[in-house]
Amino acid sequence: MTSTLTTPLPAAAARSASGSGALSPSPLRRRDDWPLLPVLATVLLLAVPAGGAVAGTVYGVPAADLLSGVAVLVCLGCLLFLRARPLTPTAAAVLGLPAVGLALATVTAADPVAALPGFVRYLQIFVLVPACVLLLVRDARGFRTVTGTLVLLALAQGATGVHQYATGSGASYMGEEIRAVGTFGPGDVMGMATVVGYGLLAAAACAIGAPKGAPRWLRPCALAAAVLLVVPLALSFSRGAWIATAAGAAAVLVLTGLRQAVRALAVLSAAGVVLVGGCGVGSEMISQRLTSITEVTSAPDRSVNDRYTMWAAAVGMWREHPVAGVGLKGFPAHRDGHASIALSSGSDTAGAGQTFRKQPLLSPHNMYLLVLGEQGLIGFTALVGSWAALLVGGVRRLVLARARGSAAVDCGLAAVGLMTWQAVDFVYADIGGPSTVLTGIVLGLAAWWALAAPERTSAA
Repeated sequence: MTSTLTTPLPAAAARSASGSGALSPSPLRRRDDWPLLPVLATVLLLAVPAGGAVAGTVYGVPAADLLSGVAVLVCLGCLLFLRARPLTPTAAAVLGLPAVGLALATVTAADPVAALPGFVRYLQIFVLVPACVLLLVRDARGFRTVTGTLVLLALAQGATGVHQYATGSGASYMGEEIRAVGTFGPGDVMGMATVVGYGLLAAAACAIGAPKGAPRWLRPCALAAAVLLVVPLALSFSRGAWIATAAGAAAVLVLTGLRQAVRALAVLSAAGVVLVGGCGVGSEMISQRLTSITEVTSAPDRSVNDRYTMWAAAVGMWREHPVAGVGLKGFPAHRDGHASIALSSGSDTAGAGQTFRKQPLLSPHNMYLLVLGEQGLIGFTALVGSWAALLVGGVRRLVLARARGSAAVDCGLAAVGLMTWQAVDFVYADIGGPSTVLTGIVLGLAAWWALAAPERTSAA
């Protein structure tokens, strides 16, 4: 069996001398994990307060994106130093396939130069960063380190969001500055909701599937983190994040087993009722927001009307250019030619330290339709096919791991839950903003579980 990344010699020697597997890492192995540091720093840097419009920027580029580039370079350096074949053929095909559609959509665009930044961004999020995470995460312990960092970021952003709601310093919502957006600001209202959704699912997976040899405090702490994160998720007033988190949690519970699923669902439901309903944490507005989910066809608000109009525009672009689409970054230029007069001029944003601003509608807020309109059937098949392979492969490996009593079931639960969250959220959102780099990291975690060599995903 070909491993996806050859183990460095010090770690291999340590395991050979001990005569055991990779269940108890030695100090040498801990030192060998240093290449993972840029990935962890990329996650943690998203906790930096905005200070302006975008969190932690360097010459207008989010610092987290720059660090993700450093992680890719570190990964490349490790591969060159080890002189190992970096990916199995299956992993190379699944992660490399989207690059084909991206390249075609770039060269066939009306203005390839204008499409080039889109090519670089897509390549970063959907190819390079996932491959980097797949290669740098050496074992289940490294996987848990990354997901634990996601939980820490979610708790920090969630605490900021709850404070914004309590003090009236959040983004504007229904005339009040109470919407929890964390440090991402009103220009990226999905940023905090995304981070909190990731953290909640990672914590829930750890609480449900923690291995037998884990410290006693791990399971209750993970459960407490998952319960606490319900509050900022609710106060984000993001319907898409709610639905995606519910879908991810359902996937985790179903794949856990009936008894544990019922127990975990009862605990989370009771916590939600007490924290949101019993304590009155935004219960009236949350109730109205939940009700609006079922009214998107009977009495939709302006945001829903705009979304439907942009969805129709993306479909219109695809019908005119069915094979390769209108080109990356082509949606804004072609939007008005395909949108009806029902589309408004933009969405109103304010609060969280920002004055009133009209934010232009430059994407359909549906990743699948955005890919279909800009990249056509070729790009859509390549990109969505890659995501589907990660999800199906992750579920398959998780079922096998549970049947064999693997100690790393919690990693599989987290990978499948996060991938499910992303697949559902893309129905209501697309990439954009500082938090987008986390999408690449989540895809990398899902790829590690679905595509890494079995010996790397079976140990505790």
